[in-house]
Amino acid sequence: MELHPIAFFRSPLKSKFGIPRQSGLVTELTGQIVMEPPFRHAEAIRGLEDFDYLWLIWGFSANRHGMEGLTVRPPRLGGNRRLGVFATRSPFRPNPLGLSCVRLDRVEQGDSEGPLIYVRGADLMDGTPIYDIKPYVAYADAHGDARCGFVDQTDWQPLRVELPRHLAERLPDGMADTLKAVLSQDPRPRYHDDPQRVYGMPFLDLDIRFQVAGQTLTVVDIVKN
Repeated sequence: MELHPIAFFRSPLKSKFGIPRQSGLVTELTGQIVMEPPFRHAEAIRGLEDFDYLWLIWGFSANRHGMEGLTVRPPRLGGNRRLGVFATRSPFRPNPLGLSCVRLDRVEQGDSEGPLIYVRGADLMDGTPIYDIKPYVAYADAHGDARCGFVDQTDWQPLRVELPRHLAERLPDGMADTLKAVLSQDPRPRYHDDPQRVYGMPFLDLDIRFQVAGQTLTVVDIVKN
């Protein structure tokens, strides 16, 4: 079976570092689905605007290596406990395919790019290939009483983000809240705990530099890439 992208994702997040670890965690994060030329026609998405959520099937295109074993270390467990790859959502899988549920914001008719699909809450980096789009239907997809394994057994709280005003002014209008929401999810590897270390995260055409002490993340600089 051959897979060919039907679209690509456009996002302010330019690398894997900083991508939310699940879809729906950062609703402030917006992105666009740009269809490939064979599908840049209104007929291909007719009726899509009647749905609130979409399923995206996409590829882990930035992974430099595939699955290295049958077990992985989920970040939610601090990277200290191994579980079977099929009991996790690790990106390192036998087939590098991702599945995300995103909120449909709107559909706009572009010029040369055809219809553009604007979504919220995606966990895809800029340039990610999308292999299929399916509408979310609550009667079949929602299971409110479902058990969620280790996710039910672990407690996690977002970080408090301090973004000084003089640095926030370097961001485009409306992007400060988006950046803070992304950073609150703690993009660091779970085993890192050095309050003196300065991290860098690509965001738009900027490098966001920050430190984390306890439950507080402080942005210390924002520079042009």
